[in-house]
Amino acid sequence: MRLRRAARVILVGAPGVGKGTQSERLLHRFPQLSAISSGDLLRNNVKQRTPLGIKVESTMKAGGLVSDDLILRLISNELNQRGWLFSGNNKANVMTLCSSGMATEGQSLDDDAEVAAFLSSPALARNSYVQPRASDDPSASFLLDGFPRTATQAERLDAIVPINLAVSINTPLEVIVERISGRWVHEPSGRVYNTTYNAPQVPGRDDVTGEPLVRRSDDDEEVYRSRFRKFRETSEPLLEHYARKGVLWEVEGMSSDEITPKLCREFEKRFVD
Repeated sequence: MRLRRAARVILVGAPGVGKGTQSERLLHRFPQLSAISSGDLLRNNVKQRTPLGIKVESTMKAGGLVSDDLILRLISNELNQRGWLFSGNNKANVMTLCSSGMATEGQSLDDDAEVAAFLSSPALARNSYVQPRASDDPSASFLLDGFPRTATQAERLDAIVPINLAVSINTPLEVIVERISGRWVHEPSGRVYNTTYNAPQVPGRDDVTGEPLVRRSDDDEEVYRSRFRKFRETSEPLLEHYARKGVLWEVEGMSSDEITPKLCREFEKRFVD
C-alpha cells in the first residue's frame, strides 16, 4: 500500500497498552514506513564506537541520564544520513557525529554550548544557518519510538522534524492490569506469553526451549499502578502539545485486535492514495 506523503508518527500509550504490537502491524502493512528507535540509535552508536556513542557511553557509565540534547543529535544524524532533512537550498544538511557538534555544509558548531543553542533555537545558532526542513517524500516516512516522552522534548523535536500524527492509544486501566497479571516471559529470548490469550503449551515453560518462564518485576500490580500514574502525569502535557498542533488522534479499544483496524483506517485516510 503506497503512501502519498511522508508520515512522521509517534504512538503514545501507557505501559502494557500494546504500542509494540501496533508498531509491528503498521510497519508490516505499510512497507514505506521505517522504524526509528532512540534506544536502538543509542546502542548502535555505542557499539560502533562513534564519537557520539563514546560520549553517550561515558555519560551512562558515570550514572548520568542521556540528555535530550544527545538524543536529538542522534535522531538528527539518523535523519540526515537517510537524506530526510534539507536546508533552504534543498541540499541535505550534513550533521557530523563529532562529540562537539553538528554541521551544515562546510560549517561546524564549535562546542557543546553552541550545540545546545542550535537545538533550542536552530536559527540563532549561526546567522548563516538555515533551519532544516523535513522531506515530504513518502520514502521519508517513519515511526519514532522512545522519543519524545514529554512536551518539552516534543517542542524541541518540532524544530528538527515535526511529527504529523501522534496516536494516543487508550485501554482501560483495569484491562491492562488484568493483562499484565497473566504475562510470563522467557528471559533469554524475550518471548512473551499470557495465560489468558497466548498461553504456553506447558504451563510455566517456554514453547521452544522448555525453560522456565518468569514474571517481570514491573508486572507487579502495585508497581504497575505507580508507573501508570507517572505516565499520566507526563503524557497529558505531551498530548496537549500535539492537540494544539492539530495532529493528535485518539483511539480506544479493549485489545490490540480491536485497535489495529481503527488505527490502519485512520493512517490510510491521512497518508495513502
